[in-house]
Amino acid sequence: MKLTRMTIADPTSPTKNMTSRNLIPKMASWNIRQFYRARHEDGVSFIPEAPKGGGQAMRYTRPRMQLGTRKYWAAAVLSAGLLELPFPLAGPLPPWRGIVAWFAMVPLIWAVIRVAEQNPRPLRSAFLVAYLCGVLWYAGNCYWIYDTMLIHGGLTPFVSALLLAGFSLVLGGYFGLFGLFVALLRRRLGAALALIAAPFLWVALDLAGARITSVPWDQLGYSQVDNLFLTKLAPYTGVYGITFVLVASNALLAWVVFFAGQNRLRGAFIGIWIILCGNAGWLLSRSAAIDRSAETPTATAVLIQPNLNVANPNIWNSPLDWSRHIAQFIQLSEEQCKSYIAGIPQTGAPTHQIVCPPNPPRPDLVAWPEAPAFSFVEANPVFRQTMSQIARQEQTTLIVGGIGEDYSETQHQWLDYNSAMLFGADGQRIGRYDKIHLVPYGEYIPYRSLFFFAHKLTGKVEDFSRGIDRTVFRIPDQNGVVRRYGVFICYEAVFADEVRQFARNGAQVLINLSDDGWYGDTSAPWQHLNMARMRAIENRRWLLRDTNNGVTVVIDPNGRVRQSIPRHQVDALPAQFAFRDDITFYTAHGDVFAWLCAVMTLGLLGWAIAPPGRSISERARGES
Repeated sequence: MKLTRMTIADPTSPTKNMTSRNLIPKMASWNIRQFYRARHEDGVSFIPEAPKGGGQAMRYTRPRMQLGTRKYWAAAVLSAGLLELPFPLAGPLPPWRGIVAWFAMVPLIWAVIRVAEQNPRPLRSAFLVAYLCGVLWYAGNCYWIYDTMLIHGGLTPFVSALLLAGFSLVLGGYFGLFGLFVALLRRRLGAALALIAAPFLWVALDLAGARITSVPWDQLGYSQVDNLFLTKLAPYTGVYGITFVLVASNALLAWVVFFAGQNRLRGAFIGIWIILCGNAGWLLSRSAAIDRSAETPTATAVLIQPNLNVANPNIWNSPLDWSRHIAQFIQLSEEQCKSYIAGIPQTGAPTHQIVCPPNPPRPDLVAWPEAPAFSFVEANPVFRQTMSQIARQEQTTLIVGGIGEDYSETQHQWLDYNSAMLFGADGQRIGRYDKIHLVPYGEYIPYRSLFFFAHKLTGKVEDFSRGIDRTVFRIPDQNGVVRRYGVFICYEAVFADEVRQFARNGAQVLINLSDDGWYGDTSAPWQHLNMARMRAIENRRWLLRDTNNGVTVVIDPNGRVRQSIPRHQVDALPAQFAFRDDITFYTAHGDVFAWLCAVMTLGLLGWAIAPPGRSISERARGES
């Protein structure tokens, strides 16, 4: 068969066809079946035409595809929905739901691989399919942004929704890049290598989310915070190692179900997988129980939960208001002998009671949380005198969330800080920690002229300044033994590489002061809690989490909530904890595993975009 004429249809413009003679050389014979198969693998279809002149012509065109098909978009939507389930939705996460994370990404991975194989514009299409999944996931996982902006930002429903949409559209780009990179590897290196690379790609993009956009919220590994077996990776790899295992699980399952071919092993693989998942679900439920014999508490603290209304400025200018509120804080600080929940609130955990002797010892410290109390200003002499007096009266160290102030000689103005101020049992000021990682539009306003409305979220303070030192405080306990505490504030709990530096600097206990009242009854307080739990696991430290209105808890070094009190009520938690000096690999070295994944990702992408012309095996031998 001689081919003398070929017409290539442009799929983006059906009316613009490119015709060329001699694009395929004349041949004495041609195996049409082999030629069809070879070109069909690239998504090209052929239609024979009537002979013209002395030769036989063949016309082939790329199929007129829309950008993806409905089944690929549906797969992206399905994965977005499944990925919502392993995280808190409106209350604490039932541990069994964490099992969904082991297969939630399978539809997305399948869709991206198939788009890369069949679509005329594979890279763009794969990016958009994965991007849709990411936008939907962020909008669902972080829906609380809408409530926060609407209720506490004083914005209209339309503007609140617009901000949530903008947030999701920006961060959804990480999902899109995942789809783009997987599709690129599929096109250039094959489906097997693309699936093997998937966990490396995902972890590298998680690292970029933490370092570039500074929103490492609900990374996939947090879904396994109740899995006592999988979290054993965290002291070595951080949450990134858990994420890696989950994405690898999804990629393996996608290969077994969709890409392994018709063979006898497929059924065996699926059967084994179902058994493993069933056992993992059982282990997740089992690991939610508290093993109280693992670590014996040796110290006590009182964490007060004042439940102040975040919608009010809480400026107590009159002596009567000041005295009334301080009296309540003092009363809460003395509640050592009371009941508490032995687990996470709203999960049916049992209630235990602390029974004190006739003359109970003083707690090792009392903590007052980050709260919207704008009378707690360090520059106010009444505040300083009152805190000093309370610390002497209670004969214990007092940690108070408030507003620190310093005069800047360079800027010639007073600077405000979101601070934790410490007063010793003798009434002397020990020091102050100033929050380093501030919340954009909540504690400072970038691009102020554009986001002029955001001042409503920062309350009475126009902008907070950033702190510079991760101070570890040396505080004597009731026996005179000096202990070391690391204090961080609210949103800083989601940054693993920053929190670990307190433990690396010598902190034996971590204290997190927070105000989650802005989130209301959404998923955010529970998501925030699970991320704080992972910080305890990574560093093998007890973590005392003191909040304005919940969730106030004591977390042990295995990430389990030992004690808590109900949300949305004025209360105090008599905390029991212990001290640890050991340093984990993650504490000492940080995100080494994540950076290795990033390097591997760059290497794979570099290999994929290298000039073609040799087979994979030849390129591999050439590079070696």
